[in-house]
Order: sequence, then structure tokens, then C-alpha cells
Amino acid sequence: MLIFKDEDWDNKIKKEDISVVQYSAIWCSPCQSLKPIMAAFSEKYKEKANFYYADVEEGALNHGASMGIRGVPSTIVFHKGQEIDRLVGNPGEAKVKEFLDKNI
Repeated sequence: MLIFKDEDWDNKIKKEDISVVQYSAIWCSPCQSLKPIMAAFSEKYKEKANFYYADVEEGALNHGASMGIRGVPSTIVFHKGQEIDRLVGNPGEAKVKEFLDKNI
């Protein structure tokens, strides 16, 4: 997974066919348990999508707010910067796989 910074929105996300961004915070335990799950899926789907980890209190502060992130973790799938779907929380590996399979 790549570390997302606010400037990546214009430089990367808006130009990529499929991007998956996990909005999280370092203090959030569900976020931390989701991170290795997303890292594993980033390897599985590396030919289909780019995966990013966005800390809403550090490098992704402005973008997280502009995306209306109210709870973390929130995972959003984008197509050229347009939101396709959103998953809030950490429902477990099986549900995350289902979400990704549906949207990638």
C-alpha cells in the first residue's frame, strides 16, 4: 500500500482507472487491524488497482475532510477521482473481499 498525501489526489487518484483509499488514524484500533488486510489485498489486486493508506490526521488531513470522512476506517474506491463505493468500518476480511470484488 502506498502512503497517501493530499497532493496525491491531483497527481495520482484523478488519473488512475481504479484507486482504493483507506482513510484511517493511528489511534484507531479497527483501522490498524484493517491495514494488514488491505495490504494483502493490494498485492492480490495489484494489476487492477492502486491501494493507498491515508492518515486523516497527518498527510491526508485536508482530503479526508473534503471527502466527508466522519468515521474511520473508511475505504473508498475511486475511478479517475470519482467515488464508486464506500465501506465504513472494519467488517472483517470476507466482507472487505466482497466489497473489493464488487467494485474493482
